Amino acid sequence: MLDIKFIRENADLVKEAVRKKRLNFNVNELLDIDGKRRAILTELEDLRAKQNKSSEGVARAGSDAERQALIEKLREEKAILSAKEEEFSKLDEKWQALMLLVPNIPDPSVPDGETDADNIETRTWGDMPQFDFPVKDHITLMRVLDLVDFDRGTKVAGFRGYFLKNEGALLSMALWQFTLEELRLKGFTPFLAPSLVREENFIGTGYLPHGKDELYATQDSLYLAGTSEVSMMGFYRDEVLDEKMLPIKYAAFSPCYRREAGSYGKDTKGIYRLHEFMKVEQIILCHADHQESVKWHEEITSNSEELVKALKLPYRVVTNCGGDLGQGQVKKYDIEVWVPSEKRYRESHSASYFHDFQTRRLNIRYKGEDGKMRFAHSLNNTAIATPRILISILENYQQKNGSVKVPEVLRKYLGKEVIIPK
Repeated sequence: MLDIKFIRENADLVKEAVRKKRLNFNVNELLDIDGKRRAILTELEDLRAKQNKSSEGVARAGSDAERQALIEKLREEKAILSAKEEEFSKLDEKWQALMLLVPNIPDPSVPDGETDADNIETRTWGDMPQFDFPVKDHITLMRVLDLVDFDRGTKVAGFRGYFLKNEGALLSMALWQFTLEELRLKGFTPFLAPSLVREENFIGTGYLPHGKDELYATQDSLYLAGTSEVSMMGFYRDEVLDEKMLPIKYAAFSPCYRREAGSYGKDTKGIYRLHEFMKVEQIILCHADHQESVKWHEEITSNSEELVKALKLPYRVVTNCGGDLGQGQVKKYDIEVWVPSEKRYRESHSASYFHDFQTRRLNIRYKGEDGKMRFAHSLNNTAIATPRILISILENYQQKNGSVKVPEVLRKYLGKEVIIPK
């Protein structure tokens, strides 16, 4: 959420943010309602002052007739005030709803563009593997190696349901443990975060009201989170932090749930786009300083790159265009890992920073050395998401005899170097 004073003073900048992010939002409508709201607030202050004066007059009345006249006047003033308060309440409700839809301002370095097809490649790493045999896709490999059961997954969990088994399950758990160990060495505190989360935390992080179609709702006014970012940002909601705590660095593991409402017909087979998956997320709260946010944004992206490098998977980093940014994101990088069967890179990680967009909505503040209260800045990044990353691991490490090598950094967890067909 942006400060309304900032919006009033920088309307053209906010309008450009709406255009660049390709959102449907009318800044002029908000400013018009804001102006009316402020005018009614002034009226309410005047009416309350007048009512207080009338109440004092009743107490000082010299006769019953004078007192009765003043009481009647006070009754009329109360009726006018009540009507004006009701008018303000309706207008304030509209104002609050519109304020939740205002986008954050993207960084000037964010490229212009409509979709992820317009993202700009920043760097690449690694050499694509060369095969002297027909390349198998991950679905074929997982079935031959007995790592997955899609048919029974669909029977049990419906469309996009799956069971990981044997080394498919062990590889996933190895990736979680490897990732958490690496991040712990970098000063991140490990968490197991809840996936069942209250609505206000989704509003606070910006997933509501925009992303309601992507969420699974329960009958208890709770939602299933698509990332532990939501629960971890809610961890300090409505709290004032000790400045000495900053930066706060968390590595949070959780199951994740997404309806994939906007992906009809895309990736309907395999393990790339699923309703339920597991993820380790990096979350950072830092000082309210742009350069501080930029520094941590580069660092958490680098952390994920190091993990992918350790797995020896070719990848590239792209800078996301305005149309591929979320409402609250100032800037985002995607890491895309090479998928041999498709002969292209596919997104596996995202890293974003928000300035105080989320912390303002969640009321997460700290007191600076100068005694002033400030909203902290927030960032998040995918450290590892499973089972999606298994696609690249299995396809890049496949062998001519149908087996798949285990990445060296994961072998100690599996106790083997090669996964062979059953």
